Amino acid sequence: MTAWLLVDAGNTRIKWALADAGAPLASWLAEGAVLHAGAGELAAQWRAAFGALAPARVLVANVAGAAVREALAGLLAGLAPQATVEWFASTPRRAGLANGYRNPTQLGCDRFAAAIGARALAPGRQLIVANCGTATTVDGVSAAGVFVGGMILPGLGLMASALARNTAQLPQVAPGAVPSSPFADNTDDAILAGILSAQAGAIERAWRRHGAVECIISGGAAAYIAPMLAPPPGGGALRHVDNIVMIGLHAVLRAEDGMC
Repeated sequence: MTAWLLVDAGNTRIKWALADAGAPLASWLAEGAVLHAGAGELAAQWRAAFGALAPARVLVANVAGAAVREALAGLLAGLAPQATVEWFASTPRRAGLANGYRNPTQLGCDRFAAAIGARALAPGRQLIVANCGTATTVDGVSAAGVFVGGMILPGLGLMASALARNTAQLPQVAPGAVPSSPFADNTDDAILAGILSAQAGAIERAWRRHGAVECIISGGAAAYIAPMLAPPPGGGALRHVDNIVMIGLHAVLRAEDGMC
């Protein structure tokens, strides 16, 4: 058995999965996540996961900066010295997806990986891919397999923090139960209704304008936003998928290994 290690180093957390090279898409032998400060915990998770099967190849999507890359490189050198390590980057084309960005290398590697993952899950379909984390990204993939572009907006936490920080009387709120009405009768719920409606509105607008038949939503805040979403008048499917970036990384390696 050959193993691959997939790493999604985002703005807040580092997520990872160990996959059997011959396994179906998004089928993991082990997985985990840590905050950026939890390098020691990450090392312990990897030691346990690699005990029986060390990865032969590692694919890392890192949008967290040079310090996180350096820390990950050090851990990998110590724990998986035999592995071939690649730092995933956006290119004009990979794994059957064409990158329609004006400057393809400028596209965030997490967005490119998420789009590849979405297309692997729903090939030949017009898609919207919403990844809801520290930032929310909403991107379009054509049925012909082209990443057509998208939008970036502050995530739920950033929106809530901006209100608390820049107003005198509004409290800091954390995402919780989805308000039953957009017309809240208390301030905390009014803030939640506002920021959730803003997120849902951006996604629904993109869904409608792109003519997508399916919207794939992922990320830590997806569970709060997904219940607010309504398909466009013409209909469409909503699918909540965990770890869409890692699914994209897995799809890349499967495509290049001849698995699909």
